[in-house]
Order: sequence, then C-alpha cells, then structure tokens
Amino acid sequence: MWQPSLRLPDPAIRILDPAFKACVNNLSVVERVATGFEWTEGPVWLGEANLLLFSDIRGNRIMKWDEATGETSVFRAPSNFSNGNTVDRQGRLLTCECATRRITRTEADGHITVLADGFDGKPFNSPNDIVCTTDGAIWFTDPAFGPNFSEGDLSPVQIARVYRIDPRTRKTEAVLDDVPGPNGLCFSPDEKILYLIASRHTPHRQIWAYDVAMNGTVSNRRVFLDCAEGAADGLRADINGNLWCGWGSGEGLDGVAIFSPQAKKIGHIDLPERCPNVCFGGVHRNQLFMACHTSIYRLTLATQGVPQIS
Repeated sequence: MWQPSLRLPDPAIRILDPAFKACVNNLSVVERVATGFEWTEGPVWLGEANLLLFSDIRGNRIMKWDEATGETSVFRAPSNFSNGNTVDRQGRLLTCECATRRITRTEADGHITVLADGFDGKPFNSPNDIVCTTDGAIWFTDPAFGPNFSEGDLSPVQIARVYRIDPRTRKTEAVLDDVPGPNGLCFSPDEKILYLIASRHTPHRQIWAYDVAMNGTVSNRRVFLDCAEGAADGLRADINGNLWCGWGSGEGLDGVAIFSPQAKKIGHIDLPERCPNVCFGGVHRNQLFMACHTSIYRLTLATQGVPQIS
C-alpha cells in the first residue's frame, strides 16, 4: 500500500539539524524502485552498466535493477546466500557468500574467482559486509551469527573477526577479534577512520571508530555512537564524512539515520520497513539506494557518496 509523497519537500525526509539541509534535494521524494523480496542486503552500484545489484538473502539470489528500463531481474541464482557486496577499484563485483563461507570476485567475463575462504586452517563463519579501499585492500566482517536457515544454516567455527585481504600479498589478515557481532563497516572519505557496527554489544548496538594506519593496522578504538533503541546495520559515508546508516526497528525508527562526523544526528529518512543497508549510486553518485526488508527505495540527494572506482 506504500505510495510516494505528492508533497514537496517530502515529509519522510526529516531535517534534524541545519547541517542536513545541504544534503537534501527538496525536489526529490523517496521512490520505491523494486519490491517483492524476502530480505534485501548488500546494495552496490555498477557504474559502467548503470545497474544496482543487491542480495535477496532468503531468496538465495542476487538481483539487478536497471536504471534505464526500471526493470528488476535475477543477476545470479543461486547466490550461495550472498550478503554484502561492493566493487573493487576496477569496478568488479566483490561478494560475501554465506553458504560457501567465502569472498568472491566476479570477473569481467562473468567467471567467479575465490579471493578468500578461511583463516588459520578453518573456514569463515558467514562473511557479512565488505568494502574496498583505494589501495586495493579488501576489508570484510565475519560475525558468528549462525546457524540460520535463511543464510545457509552453518554453525560458526571461528571467533567473530574483521579481516583484511592485503592488496600486494593477497593474504587474509585478522584485523580485529574483540568486536561483539561485527556487522556493517565503512571508511571516512580520507580512509583514516574505520567505522564498524558492533551489533551484539549490550545493552545497545554501537558504532565504533578506529584510526587506520597506512599498513592497514587499526588503533584508538572509541565509541562513535550508542544506537540506544535504534538498530544500525550497514552504513556508508558521503564526501563530507556524514554517515548514512540503515536503521530500525519499529515505527519512527525504520529508515536511514544520518550522522555528522561529530556523531550528531542531523537527519532521518522515514521508511515503512526496516532498512539493513544503503549505497550511493547514479551517474553523479547522488542517489541513495536503501535496501529494506521487502523493497528497494531510492532518494536523489544534494550530496554525493565517496567514489568507489579509481
């Protein structure tokens, strides 16, 4: 029964601080561009193809939405219960596969390369979210959430960690092993800060921040944000360092919460369902795609996401 707003500005876009006004396009409303899924995650924009890809986890498939036609179709099925997706610096798709416990890269000709499938002689648990930095390093989270029938039904065999695939050696390195439920992650625009969602922290989820050295080591952990009654899941940064966080759970919370680099909540986008993850896309990287429980929503902004391709 959801319908886009006929009013401008869209009342679903809540400005909570004057700083958010610079991000808002008052001539844009929240659109639902695709629906009919079971639990969407891992949205990523493929710029050269003008396609949005996203995981329909419980449907065990990766879907694609074509901006030119507005049509949604299957990109890959089965997807091995894929979760997080991103692109590397050459624009190739990187995917977290839960059922096969691995990180893969889809090459230009369509064949799949396995980049990592375990650590210290044991397989991963169920890789969750993934990002690629400008040096080509690949960072991903591997929580210990299972077994889950909707994501491959595999029990954890490792402690929960954050990993990094070194761009030169291609070795998988353990970066962090003390995060309760490492989930979504992203970097500040200058890549000097790593933001990480501790989704099993009690009594509330938190977003932690770390300083990042050039060799990929992290230090100076601090609490960037306590989520209180909200549930942060995935997040991405815009060019000004604001964090756009998939958010829930419940009326008044479901949608996207936006925080300044100083952790002040400056805006909120209300959606009719919980939003696990977001990404920026479009020709100018000014479209925010919001992957929710059953649907994908889009909002054109007055700001841009951080570039993903060299």
